[in-house]
Order: sequence, then C-alpha cells, then structure tokens
Amino acid sequence: MLDYMVLYQSNTGNTKKLATAIFSALPGMSKDLRSIDELSDLPEARTYFIGFCVHRGTCSLEVGNLLSSISLKNVALFGTCGAANQDNYYQNIENSARIWLEDDNHYLGGFFCQGKMPQMVRQKYESMLTGDEKHDYHLKMQMLNFDEAMIHPTKADLSHAEQFVKECLTKELPK
Repeated sequence: MLDYMVLYQSNTGNTKKLATAIFSALPGMSKDLRSIDELSDLPEARTYFIGFCVHRGTCSLEVGNLLSSISLKNVALFGTCGAANQDNYYQNIENSARIWLEDDNHYLGGFFCQGKMPQMVRQKYESMLTGDEKHDYHLKMQMLNFDEAMIHPTKADLSHAEQFVKECLTKELPK
C-alpha cells in the first residue's frame, strides 16, 4: 500500500498542473500520480488527494463515484474552476463534492483555485450579447472573469497548493 495517491480528472490541464504540484510536495517515495480517467480500479493508499475540474459547481459523476468507493482513509480534495476567485464559491464546491465521501474517512480539507477555460466559453458569452446594457452587464462580467482566468493556475496558485499539502500532512491520522 502506498502512503499517498494523487488522483485527478482534468479536461483542460489546469487540475493536472495542481495534481503535479501536490504530488511534488508530498514526502517520500511511496506515492503515485494518476488520471482518474485511466483507472481500472482504485489503487490502495493510506492518503488520497482527489482533484477535479468543476462543472456546474461540483465534481463529475465519475469523481463522485470514486469518492464514494473510498473507506477508512485520509482524503483531501482539490480542483480548478473557471468561475470567479471567491472563497465562498470554493467552499460550496468543496461541500458539494464532499457529500460523496463516506463518513468513515478522515477528511483533511480542500483547495480550489481558478483555471483557464476553453475559448469557446468566451465565444458563447459574446454571442449572447444583445447591445442592451442591463441585459449585457452579467455577460460582460463573465467575460472579464474569463479573461482573468486565462492566467490560472498561476505560480502563486501552485505554491498555495503546495502549502495545502503541508497543512493536510499535519492533519493525517497516524499509520
């Protein structure tokens, strides 16, 4: 059994970047890093770091099913989303994904940050503009958020992910 298993699902590469930073921050050699989409079964580990890209405020069904299959382990969540960089939004994401996790696990916490979105998202916003100031205000705010998200995850985001690992390690249940 490994000490640490970092599993992630990443559509755009953002969450994979976080997963790699988290993996690098974990101590020792008894660790592995894998894409959830390539798993045939759950590798055995003492502590899991599970990452996902956020869609509609939560994790995918595949990630939810994976979380619900974990029992009696240390578990931490992480992920990226294109939406605004707001702690309360990230807390809601964490809570909605954590619901899948069985209560017999020891939850270590969650880390979320902004990530760039595919260009087609901005194009969709642009196509919805009508020229009416009231109608377009929200869409223009979404486009500003899109533009800000293009630089994420940043070096600072990756550094925060590494700090998150250090915090999680202090909360782990002993071997």
